[in-house]
Amino acid sequence: MANEQDLLSTEIVNRGIEASGPNAGSLTFSVRVRRRLPDFLQSVNLKYVKLGYHYLINHGIYLATIPVLVLVFSAEVGSLSREELWRKLWEDARYDLATVLGFFGVFVFTLSVYFMSRPRSIYLVDFACYRPHDDLKVTKEEFIELARKSGKFDEASLQFQKRILQSSGIGDETYVPKSVIMSSENCATMKEGRAEASTVIFGALDELFEKTKVRPKDIGVLVVNCSIFNPTPSLSAMIINHYKMRGNILSYNLGGMGCSAGIIAVDLARDMLQSNPNNCAVVVSTESVGYSWYPGRDRSMLIPNCYFRMGCSAVLLSNRGRDYRRAKYRLEHIVRTHKGADDRSFGCVYQEEDEQKFKGLKVSKDLMEIGGDALKTNITTLGPLVLPLSEQLLFFGTLVWRHLFGGKTGPGLHPASSPSSKKPYIPDYKLAFEHFCVHAASKTVLDELQRNLELSDKNIEPSRMTLHRFGNTSSSSIWYELAYLEAKERVRRGDRVWQLAFGSGFKCNSVVWRSMRRVKKPTRNPWLDCVNRYPVNLSL
Repeated sequence: MANEQDLLSTEIVNRGIEASGPNAGSLTFSVRVRRRLPDFLQSVNLKYVKLGYHYLINHGIYLATIPVLVLVFSAEVGSLSREELWRKLWEDARYDLATVLGFFGVFVFTLSVYFMSRPRSIYLVDFACYRPHDDLKVTKEEFIELARKSGKFDEASLQFQKRILQSSGIGDETYVPKSVIMSSENCATMKEGRAEASTVIFGALDELFEKTKVRPKDIGVLVVNCSIFNPTPSLSAMIINHYKMRGNILSYNLGGMGCSAGIIAVDLARDMLQSNPNNCAVVVSTESVGYSWYPGRDRSMLIPNCYFRMGCSAVLLSNRGRDYRRAKYRLEHIVRTHKGADDRSFGCVYQEEDEQKFKGLKVSKDLMEIGGDALKTNITTLGPLVLPLSEQLLFFGTLVWRHLFGGKTGPGLHPASSPSSKKPYIPDYKLAFEHFCVHAASKTVLDELQRNLELSDKNIEPSRMTLHRFGNTSSSSIWYELAYLEAKERVRRGDRVWQLAFGSGFKCNSVVWRSMRRVKKPTRNPWLDCVNRYPVNLSL
């Protein structure tokens, strides 16, 4: 673990004009001490690098063998002219027909095995992100007033939520469900949960089916993920019932898997498409804000109230060859990291009851440190799959040197001048990707990720603007970020997009897409009416 002092940062916060007390009428300030992500790029584990190279070798074996076969064949026939080559082939065919037929049979067999065993290409045809109606829009001040009018929070809890919102990076146009806005009673009921889920899910799917011109009955695989709200019948069954989908559809419902479940759902859909040729899959990612609303006074459970907002994404994946021309992206890599074996990681985001028996999501103060460790593992495994060869050689060389000789010191070699005192080479992930869609969890998390990955303001812009405009929409946030890039018309043919998400468990997951074509400004997009106002200056 990193040095405890190194994981702390300080910040001076303006708390405004004091309303009462001996300092009434004067400005007051406070010093906030908070944890930050460990500098995970300075300490990587060799076994995760080896795991990344293992993935690379498994999927790149054909790339290594085919050039060798081509070189051998070229050396054999390169010295022959075209006439000599045809004469030799004709004479061999006349006098050694069995050899020719045997060679042809082996060739056909090898080619068949290759095409049958290689992974099918998975295409992202299109996606949709639901934008709620404007009557569900609340400012930060309105949010606090709604909380006050509900009568569920004391003044100390209201002031705590206000301070969280002021430094959250969330703007004044996010959305909360009607059950939170209009009700002073318990909003975490099955009825309200189903109402919210059906609104956002059907809204996203209606838009997806309209954009892609795909009929619901043509969908062969359906994967739905919603962490908190898991009714019976399931949300996937609700979708099948609403759209009258076919009876042999492969449906899955993922629950309790946190904000990174969207990538897990894509991974599951990919596996299903690999096993079922000529098929389409729909992945729906959402979260129920009203059902997870916490009405108590435990500060660690009040934090999710301040960040989570309404949202839903629906993604259409396909392995059909005819969808190649109209697809937007091709799936390149998925890397999943799970730290659940560690007790601290398992319990850092935990749903339980407080002392008043109110159910809520408890966020540990160790979240930043635990998240940094999971992220370090994930990007170390991802590196060999995506980084240019020059970056891999520099990174892997310094890493092996430290692993083999880092702990050794000879006569006259002091620790300060030993090889272990030299920091490892930090790969530049900006060389591997053109676009970054990092889960918009909070301003603090995005600040630390930008610092550790050495990303530019433009690299992290989609995440910051999504947090500002829509808040933390949980597992669907990475799709609102991609929608932002498309609305800005920044995605070009061949561009690589890295979607990175993390959530309870503790999990950190990555998915890499490659753009199949230049993506023009969509006709349906949650950003269309406001994209010209972004990016906004968040320092004001």
